Amino acid sequence: MNQRPDPDHLTFTVDLTVEEARRRAEVVAALGPDWDPVAVLRAEQEAHDLLYSGLDAEQRRIHSMLVAAGVLPGQEPGRAASH
Repeated sequence: MNQRPDPDHLTFTVDLTVEEARRRAEVVAALGPDWDPVAVLRAEQEAHDLLYSGLDAEQRRIHSMLVAAGVLPGQEPGRAASH
């Protein structure tokens, strides 16, 4: 079925793929040349380790329970809570 264009409406498209690539390039540029993602991840791991280093037995038990329930992230790479 052929439809005639409606003279009161303008049809246009936007390629969001190009816009997303541009946005990501702008984010990386804004981070600057001194941004070191490996150092950032290493510091994040050190902070996580320090945060949970002084737990007593009961706190470790509760922490383990929360990790198992997906409320807190575990120690695996790329960790994130599942809820």
